[in-house]
Amino acid sequence: MRSLPSEEPEQVCPRFHRAVELVGKRWTGAIVRTLMDGPRRFSEILDAVPGLHDRLLSERLKELENEGLAARRVYPETPVRIEYELTEKGRDLERVVAEVQHWADRWLAGLTRAAH
Repeated sequence: MRSLPSEEPEQVCPRFHRAVELVGKRWTGAIVRTLMDGPRRFSEILDAVPGLHDRLLSERLKELENEGLAARRVYPETPVRIEYELTEKGRDLERVVAEVQHWADRWLAGLTRAAH
C-alpha cells in the first residue's frame, strides 16, 4: 500500500531484514539450494557451486551451522568422512528456494550455467 506523501514510510520488519540478509548473503543461497538435494561432502558442494572457493564455503557452512540451518556430521571412517546437511529449520526454506527458482526461470531465462 502506498503511503501519502506526508506519511512516514513503514519500516522493514527486523526479522524479515535479518532473514533476507542471512539467506541472501553471497553464496549462501546457492549452498542451501545444493543441500536441498540431501547431505553433501565439502567437495561436492564446491563442485556444485561455480566460482565458490573453499575458504568462503567453510565460512558460510559455519554461519549456517551457527544459525541452526545446517548440521555437520562426522563419520568415523578411514579416511574420516564429513557431510553437511540441512536441519529441519534449513529444510523449511524449501518453498522459498523453489519460489526463487521459479522467479529466476521466468525472469532470468537468458542465463546459462556458463554465464555464472
